[in-house]
Amino acid sequence: MPLTGELPGVGAISLCPIDDGYPRQTIESPYENWGEMAAAATSFSIDRWCIRLLAGGAGAIDVGYLSAHVVWYGPTFGSRAMNIGISIMAGFRGQGIGALCQQLLAEHLHEQGFVRVEASTDIENLAEQRALAAAGFHLEGTARQAQSRADGVHDLQVWSHIADC
Repeated sequence: MPLTGELPGVGAISLCPIDDGYPRQTIESPYENWGEMAAAATSFSIDRWCIRLLAGGAGAIDVGYLSAHVVWYGPTFGSRAMNIGISIMAGFRGQGIGALCQQLLAEHLHEQGFVRVEASTDIENLAEQRALAAAGFHLEGTARQAQSRADGVHDLQVWSHIADC
C-alpha cells in the first residue's frame, strides 16, 4: 500500500515500494558519487521506495527514491533502528518533497515497530539538513570520517526520528 501526502503548490506525493529490478533513473548528486563499491556492502537487505508526483492529467512521474536498511545497536529487537536515505531529481528539489517523504517514511517505519529511524547526511548538505529538520528529525551530532566516496572521506551529521512511546 503506497504512502501518500499532499504538498500545497506541488501536488500529491506517493511512496511506492519497489524492488532492485525497478528501472530507477540516475540522480546526479555530489553526495552519491561513491566510486568503487565494497562487495560486502551489497549483501545486506535494503528496502526501497519510489517517490511519485501525481501530476494531474500527466499521470504519476518518478521524482526520486528512498531507501532504508536495518542498523543493530545490540542483539535485541529493541536495539534495532532503520537508517534511511533519499535522492530527489534536481528539477524537484527545494519544494518540500524530501521533507514530506522522509516524514511519511519515518512514521510508517514507527508503525512497523521501529522506535528509532535515523538518517545521516554530509555536513555540507544544507538542503538535506533543512529537510530532515522539517520532517521532525533531530540532530544528534557528527560522525567523523564516516563515509568514503570517490572524492575522499567525509564527516556526516547524524539525525534521528524517535517514535512517541
